Amino acid sequence: MSGPEAVASVIFFAGAFWVLRPIGAAIAKRIAGEHRKPGLDPNDRDEILGELHAVRQEVAELAERMDFAERLLAKPKSG
Repeated sequence: MSGPEAVASVIFFAGAFWVLRPIGAAIAKRIAGEHRKPGLDPNDRDEILGELHAVRQEVAELAERMDFAERLLAKPKSG
């Protein structure tokens, strides 16, 4: 291999390494499990669970109101 060919191959392989290195690092992090986000703070978790409970209660109340309205509309009109 002559001088210019050697320089060209060094530049080529250095460029390939420069491009592929971040991809290899990302794959290594994914294999190691570092790509996952950390869990929630326990205080945040309790707050979210409390809000979820409140939303469930509201949905249950709305379902009861809807059932009541459906029964009223289903009654035959007298008069």
